[in-house]
Amino acid sequence: MLPNKRVLFFLVIALVFASCDSNRIFDEYQSVPNTWNRENVIRFNVNLTDSIQPYNLFVNLRNTNAYKFNNIFLIVEMVNPNGKIQKDTLEYKMAEPSGKLLGTGYTDIKENKLWYKEGFVFNETGEYKVNIHQAMRERGKVNGVINLDGITDVGFRIENPKIK
Repeated sequence: MLPNKRVLFFLVIALVFASCDSNRIFDEYQSVPNTWNRENVIRFNVNLTDSIQPYNLFVNLRNTNAYKFNNIFLIVEMVNPNGKIQKDTLEYKMAEPSGKLLGTGYTDIKENKLWYKEGFVFNETGEYKVNIHQAMRERGKVNGVINLDGITDVGFRIENPKIK
């Protein structure tokens, strides 16, 4: 009877962790090896079956203390199932003026959940492709940062809007 109690305990724990994030529709990360090269496009494929309900979309970043900028520029491209492309250039604040990194986390890795689109309706069902790449530049320089240090993971998240 003891093994059955263990199985039940682990099932309850798994259920608790799974139910903690009931708003999540899609949430994936991809690791960035060493530095994020400006040619390295992070890609996500999302299959959606609802073309009516609005969703909140986020770009998630994990960064270390090696990230030396107070902001980040990203280019996010969403390709819908019929091939139509929607491209956005986004800027996010990553640090306070003092240099203290923003985000959650108690170690040297910070996690940032960055708004991409609020109340977005996917007009078609099927596979959407989301492509994200960095577009950082150093102040006073024309050419972009080729290898961006300090970003360890890039994620994309789709949530049901929270009911207030």
